[in-house]
Amino acid sequence: MYGEIMQTRPHLFSNTVVFVGEPCMLRMAELIRAIEAVVALPAYQERVLDYAPAIARRPVAAQSVFQGYDFHLEAAGPRLIEINTNAGGALLNARLARAQRDCCGPMAAILPRQQGESAEEAFVAMFREEWRRARADVPLKTIAIVDRVPQEQYMAPEFELFRQLFEANGIAARIADPADLVWDGVALNCRGEKIDLVYNRLTDFALEAPENAALRAAYEADGVVLTPHPRAHALYADKRNLVLLSNEAMLAELGVDAATRALLLSGVPRTLLVADESPESLWQERRRWFFKPAAGFGSRAAYRGDKLTKRVFEEIVQGNYIAQEIVPPSERRVAHHEGARDMKLDLRCYVYGGEVQLTAARLYQGQTTNFRTPGGGFASVLVVPV
Repeated sequence: MYGEIMQTRPHLFSNTVVFVGEPCMLRMAELIRAIEAVVALPAYQERVLDYAPAIARRPVAAQSVFQGYDFHLEAAGPRLIEINTNAGGALLNARLARAQRDCCGPMAAILPRQQGESAEEAFVAMFREEWRRARADVPLKTIAIVDRVPQEQYMAPEFELFRQLFEANGIAARIADPADLVWDGVALNCRGEKIDLVYNRLTDFALEAPENAALRAAYEADGVVLTPHPRAHALYADKRNLVLLSNEAMLAELGVDAATRALLLSGVPRTLLVADESPESLWQERRRWFFKPAAGFGSRAAYRGDKLTKRVFEEIVQGNYIAQEIVPPSERRVAHHEGARDMKLDLRCYVYGGEVQLTAARLYQGQTTNFRTPGGGFASVLVVPV
């Protein structure tokens, strides 16, 4: 599979590694636990679910797999850029770390303890835990990995790796388009086979598209365990939540203690809801802001203020956008056959239940992360001890 990936996706993996100090790794984990503590507050949930789609208000037992916390690194420490609830790349990065450990013994000492094979074991245990939380002791028999036209997705190789991983652990697994799913009022079926759990890779977070109707019906009837699910996206990944997490007065109003507030304000860049601000002031100060759609994902329709035209800004003002204080990414010089080049980087922590399972870097050039830059892509993170 590696040869196929390199042929069809030559910039999925970088040919380098990223060194990160142990204090930075600990700080990211501390920030993640602080955010998880806030998300658990009833007052926070009431506030953010008020502007969420109705489907997100449905209580669910599953926690949601593969929360992705994305950070930029500053001299003062890591800053949270956003949270994703269907973060891709975890298994790809676990395999990358395992290959590096196997071929280069000294790397094992500085790869984070959870990388590689132990991460894969944790991933399987995570899906079993999601099932246990929802179905207790009933055996988990089938998983469907669902995305729209999955064979055409850039992360399609990871879908196949997950299918193999589940099968190797005694769970039948299928890769499916949502159109392959049928809800019969009792069970969710895929090509005639009953599905117990859906590993959701869709970016239709509220399952609003017509092609997701069967999955939505099964989810609302508790006929399938869905993970990640709409409630998790509303609680974590809606970018309007960053307004709360970066505002001391709002945090205090929610009942967040002073120490946690101080930690969050040091690690979450100030974020504003564009609709609540003066357009004239935002335009004048646009160079300090990064504008993102509140319900968007990845880099779609996201703009650095210093590269913004007046026409696009007017569209932003009319849309549902947040403005986040710009935190420039750190850089890593990468050797490439076209010559050495400086690459921007961010760090992604893959998280379940508040615990970091794996940390990976993404190297890129341009305004936002992408997999189009020679020398860029995913890279393993090596921890430099104090």
